[in-house]
Amino acid sequence: MSTEPKTQAAPEPEDVQAPGTAEQKPTRRPIAAADWIPTVKTTIAAFVLALLIGAVLIAFSSQAVLETLPYFFSYPWDFFSEAAHAVGESYWALLTGSVGSTSAMGTTLVRSAPLICAGLGVTLAFRAGLFNIGAQGQLILGALAAGYVGFTWDLPPGIHLLAALVAGMLGGALWGGIAGVLKARTGAHEVITTIMMNYLAAALLIYCLGKNAFQRPGSDNTQSPPVNDSATFPSIGNLHLGVLAAFLAAVLVWWILNRSTLGFEMRAVGANPDASRTAGMNVPAVYTAAMIIAGALAGLAATMGILGHHDSLSPTMAGSIGFDAITVALLGRATPIGTVLAGLLFGALSVGGVAMQASPAATPKELTQILQALIVLFVAAPALVQGIMRMKSTDENKTVMAKGWGG
Repeated sequence: MSTEPKTQAAPEPEDVQAPGTAEQKPTRRPIAAADWIPTVKTTIAAFVLALLIGAVLIAFSSQAVLETLPYFFSYPWDFFSEAAHAVGESYWALLTGSVGSTSAMGTTLVRSAPLICAGLGVTLAFRAGLFNIGAQGQLILGALAAGYVGFTWDLPPGIHLLAALVAGMLGGALWGGIAGVLKARTGAHEVITTIMMNYLAAALLIYCLGKNAFQRPGSDNTQSPPVNDSATFPSIGNLHLGVLAAFLAAVLVWWILNRSTLGFEMRAVGANPDASRTAGMNVPAVYTAAMIIAGALAGLAATMGILGHHDSLSPTMAGSIGFDAITVALLGRATPIGTVLAGLLFGALSVGGVAMQASPAATPKELTQILQALIVLFVAAPALVQGIMRMKSTDENKTVMAKGWGG
């Protein structure tokens, strides 16, 4: 009998067997619905905890509730009645303001679309072992490119939109690719380079807005002309079709990560770059490709505003979308479907927060941001939730972290 070892393909990280079972063929059990139950239970518990703490904060921010405190021990029912009224009105406004009507749902989807796209860019980089902090800068470069094509080029409708869309993605891909090349060729840490490139992008935006090519005619403000109608997304009511592009991007990222050779290499490099290099993978090329695709997704996020709302380029047009995308990706556990759900949640909280302000309870906007932070805190710390709720600890709730930190 021959004793020569047989050559086998390298298994994926999750397929690696325990010692002593090398002769057994590795198998991958299909994911069943029961596998999601522990994660779903912990996530629901996290939301319940966040809403309970938020209810306490809302109650004590109400003037009517505060007025009952001096005589609380004499008539405690007034306190609880006013508190329940304030909390009920606030949460009802949050719900109806975000998903209570077709118009509200359209606004929520539009608000969520850029968060989903930018979050997908951060997610993809995470899976390759890279901590992409530069979605904000990549988004700004994408907006610059898409906006310039949108308000200067004269093309037929459809073609003009496609050209502006591609320009936005190329602008983001270029900015992300620079950080990827620096990581691949010089070993410069992506956290440092992307943070610095965020500042460079913001400065470049202000510089460009001071030039005639980007300056709105007849205006002294640092603002560009709006994009031409031929370069904007078609709209149905208050919902533009750029939202569809965001969901298609999520499907594409899922396919890249789970069905393509490049996605396998990204996951392998993210799990162990040294082993991947030994297996013959081109680790620098994987790093570069991951950052280029991540930047293109952030550039796509930029087009949601520029081409979706006739927005003009301005120093504040990017807002905090690029930074919120990091939270969205972490909350979604660095998975495409999780990122989509987290983006929808953030969009709903953002839209519903405005409705809470306008409700009879007049809830301060800051409380919606605190509620958002509480949800992120509890969802990202499942062990804390399990401890508070006396739930059985499982291995299903893991926070995905980039392996590039300190690598």
